Amino acid sequence: MPSSSPERPAQQVDVQREQNHLDLLHHRMDVLREEIGRELRTVLRESISTAQGQVERGVMAGRLSRQLAAMEAAENGLCFGRLDRVVGDRLYVGRIGVPGVAPEDDPLLIDWRAPAARPFYTATAAAPQGVRLRRHLHTRNRRVLRVDDELFADISTVPEDIQLSGEAALLATLRENKTGRMQDAVATLQTEQDRIIRSPHAGVLVVQGSPGTGKTVVALHRAAYLLYTHQRLERSGVLVVGPNSVFLDYIGQVLPGLGETSVLLSSVGGLYPGILARAEEPPGAAEIKGRLDMADILATAVRARQAAVTGPVDVAIGGECIRLKRRFLADAAARATEGGVQHNLARPAFREALFDELADRLARVIGDIEAGFEQVLAGQVDVSALERAVQEDLAGVFGDHVSAYDFRAQEPVEFADRKANWLDALPRDPAARKLMDSLWPVLTPERLLTELFSDPDRLAQSAPQLTEAERALLLREPTAPWTVSDVPLLDEAAELLGFDDGAETERESARRAAQHDYAQGVLDIVRGSRGVGGTVDVDEQLHAADLVTAEQLAGWHASADLRTVAERAATDRSWVFGHVIVDEAQDLSPMTWRLLVRRCPTRSFTIVGDAAQSSDAAGSTSWQQALEPFFGARWRREELTINYRTPAEIVSASRQVLKAIAPDLEAARAVRDGAAPPRCERTSPEEFPARLATVAAEAARGGGGIRVAVIVPSAELERLATAIAAESPGTSWGTDVDLEQSLVVLNVRQAKGLEFDSVVVADPQGMLDGAPRGLSDLYVALTRASQSLHVLHPGPLPDVLKNLMQETT
Repeated sequence: MPSSSPERPAQQVDVQREQNHLDLLHHRMDVLREEIGRELRTVLRESISTAQGQVERGVMAGRLSRQLAAMEAAENGLCFGRLDRVVGDRLYVGRIGVPGVAPEDDPLLIDWRAPAARPFYTATAAAPQGVRLRRHLHTRNRRVLRVDDELFADISTVPEDIQLSGEAALLATLRENKTGRMQDAVATLQTEQDRIIRSPHAGVLVVQGSPGTGKTVVALHRAAYLLYTHQRLERSGVLVVGPNSVFLDYIGQVLPGLGETSVLLSSVGGLYPGILARAEEPPGAAEIKGRLDMADILATAVRARQAAVTGPVDVAIGGECIRLKRRFLADAAARATEGGVQHNLARPAFREALFDELADRLARVIGDIEAGFEQVLAGQVDVSALERAVQEDLAGVFGDHVSAYDFRAQEPVEFADRKANWLDALPRDPAARKLMDSLWPVLTPERLLTELFSDPDRLAQSAPQLTEAERALLLREPTAPWTVSDVPLLDEAAELLGFDDGAETERESARRAAQHDYAQGVLDIVRGSRGVGGTVDVDEQLHAADLVTAEQLAGWHASADLRTVAERAATDRSWVFGHVIVDEAQDLSPMTWRLLVRRCPTRSFTIVGDAAQSSDAAGSTSWQQALEPFFGARWRREELTINYRTPAEIVSASRQVLKAIAPDLEAARAVRDGAAPPRCERTSPEEFPARLATVAAEAARGGGGIRVAVIVPSAELERLATAIAAESPGTSWGTDVDLEQSLVVLNVRQAKGLEFDSVVVADPQGMLDGAPRGLSDLYVALTRASQSLHVLHPGPLPDVLKNLMQETT
């Protein structure tokens, strides 16, 4: 193991030496910030008259803005490491790279993702990789607080001015209290984590790891690493999917702290733009909605809205009743959707076929009337009666404003002209429009799902493969809120329906025309006001308005799109990402995987999770089962084997639960021990809420800024959280939990992926009984603590926890 020594006076010398270098780095950063800021202001002030120029300005402004954002993010903890190599100069490692003053100068700081920085994470005494000493710098703002050194060579080879000091950086970090927000780990990444972070980005990488092994750390730092090494990803971005909004709040500072703005963080409930679904389905309904069968059900539901009639359709237009045969409607629908044209995009073709048929039929009816003209002229028909009949027919089509029509004075109209007249009139006819909307309505994904799940007959028609009981689980009121399980279905429906952007294109054209007209008006005013009140001959005076067109003036005022890639991707359902990272991936349903593959057709994925923690009814307990339908056998697996978060005593407490879930799985090896053994306490059901509130309050009063989580069964969240909050004001719980509070109450789903100093697990038997995969829920709850664990149970202790120490009373 590398050498390390306790703090001593020489530490002050080391700190001052590193402070001098840190001052140099920050001064250089200040200069670079000012230069880039000045360049950005110049770009934004430029007058651009062409569309291409506006795009280029936007790209340049975006690049400069990202550089500034990265520098601001790196301000705290800019430099955190130093490598002294056996051959060569020292290297300082930090959050971003800092170049020297002159182009030929060596960099003052190398980015942690650069190949030269890798030995900072991977060098060992057995394989020092040319490193003789590794130094960890602990800083706050712009001040060096202390340094920790690890020696990879004989101490006699270290120069006299180098002092070995401090403690192991990783263990120091592990002992620190939690802050309620995950911090980046660029200073303390471990060898196996670094290896996975830097593995090739192509293909599908699965990272399996027990609780506390740093799966989320690997996922987030891999996103930052891929963006650094594959710069094309900056244009397409990286999507990181987490289990819920609480988790996203917890990790939200990591990537911005690393200067990355091309990463979109989202829960599954946020993957459909315009909707943030937080409501949860009953487990039975969630499991059904997660099946791949739902793709076929939705496709059938769409086809049922495409002139799928059971018999002929009658429509009254112009006083005439036209009957449309079922066969005609089916053929027209088939032609409109030929080649897989989406529902809304196929609507114009169906409308054209429908109106053509109606116009043809109506023209023939009028033709029959004209045929009667000859009989009239031959004196075989009462002229006045026929004239009245014709006028009534015309009024029915064109309204009462139609002028008197003297058919006796008209020449016969050709059939083609009659049909053309009808084709022109039908789009304005109320009956024709109503018929069109009933046969082929414009559908949004929201409307399709709302009408499907609120109509038993429609659902039975679209989902014959489901049992009657399963269909009953899907039925709900039209006003019910959207659930997380609905989001993949909304996305699937959007793929089936398509979006006709004709109206949007017209609005954009109108907007540009209005800008042009406004600019032309400004130029006209300027030109018209020249010479007013003066004596200069305006015909001979050259003015700025003579040198610019309305198009140029309108273009100058077009603002550059300074939104980040993540911000643009968040509003665009069709955005294609260069890479997708999924955390807690074991809980994803097949329909969610289907959605994510659409977001990344190249199938470049990093998937992290733990099969033993699969607690969602629609999730999977096997990576093979989850991934084969979408990736076949084209995925590789890595495993994290070291538990950095959880002390050995708490790992031992959860071992029996893990064995009950998957006998072949082994818990990761804990790097720490010496924590207090978990406490296990029984109380009566009547006393349980009050006792839980007392235990939670005592844990939160432990001092030292510790953060405590009480994890409860979902069904008991409101009742127990209310009791705890009455005892401890300031307790946070509910939909928007504030993780920076000292005491929070969560259900298991909210606790996924989080960690706390102290955890109270409430009613373990309730967790087992309250979920389809209760063992996994209990396993998650038991493994969130980094310092202490207290189990409180109102009744007998579950058999899987009998290995806990003697209960206290």
